[in-house]
Amino acid sequence: MPIRSSSSAAYIQNSSTSTNGVPSTRPTSLTIHPSALFSILDHYLRRTDAQHRVIGTLLGTRTDSTVDIKSAFAVLHSETDEQVAVDMDYHRAMYDLCTRVRPNETIVGWYSTGSDLNTYSALIQNFYSQETAPNQAVHVALDTGTEEGKSAGVKAYVSSPVGIFPKPENCVFVPIPCELRFHEAERSGLDLMLSPNPLSNQTDLDVLASSLTDVQNMLNRVLAYVQSVLRGEVVGDKAVGRYLMDVLGTGVEEDGGWTAGLQDTLMVTYLANLVRSQAEVSARLALTTAA
Repeated sequence: MPIRSSSSAAYIQNSSTSTNGVPSTRPTSLTIHPSALFSILDHYLRRTDAQHRVIGTLLGTRTDSTVDIKSAFAVLHSETDEQVAVDMDYHRAMYDLCTRVRPNETIVGWYSTGSDLNTYSALIQNFYSQETAPNQAVHVALDTGTEEGKSAGVKAYVSSPVGIFPKPENCVFVPIPCELRFHEAERSGLDLMLSPNPLSNQTDLDVLASSLTDVQNMLNRVLAYVQSVLRGEVVGDKAVGRYLMDVLGTGVEEDGGWTAGLQDTLMVTYLANLVRSQAEVSARLALTTAA
């Protein structure tokens, strides 16, 4: 994909029309899951010394106005002062493999590390726009914060052609809102990675104690809010009250409800450890008998 001579910009075309003239829908917001971000960071850590940035394909689902990015995979490419090359065969082979595992996800755009948007970015954007036609391709730029003077962050863009006679390398990138979305089951893992002190040397009981401390702090915040409402210091929110009733009402209907739930959790943990110990003993006995 060699670059061509530059042309002066005269006007910005309507971004609701794709490069092949087919009407497309421009997304107005984007959500990205942690698994996709981790794949991008892993690709960046595995780059060669000659690569100043890496690119890859984004997979997910989309509606008329939103794009939900759920996963990503790396794509081989090379950049020089004269041209940029993308391994399209590798890209399509990887996409075929991903569709076998996650058939409901489609190509929604591409990613790159760093915050620089240049002519090469426009060429790659043009390639992915053909892959996502008639919808517009989105571009996610992940700044790792390793360069001096730049902070880590994620930005999302869509493109709009520029010029009287638009060329693939002539476009502007229009930013759109980007939001990190994760499931509740992933919250504990994300909190662990974002904590200033990694818990690599802590035992399961230490992790459980930390989680219980967090739960206690949240309950104290809820209790302080309820007491301020009862004293008339804060106007109560009916939606919050109904939510607290739904969440806490089921646990306090019976006496000792919280204690019984905790005992059940400890019993399951004990049985799991017992099964693990029995499996290890059986494996060692088998090795001893074989010897």
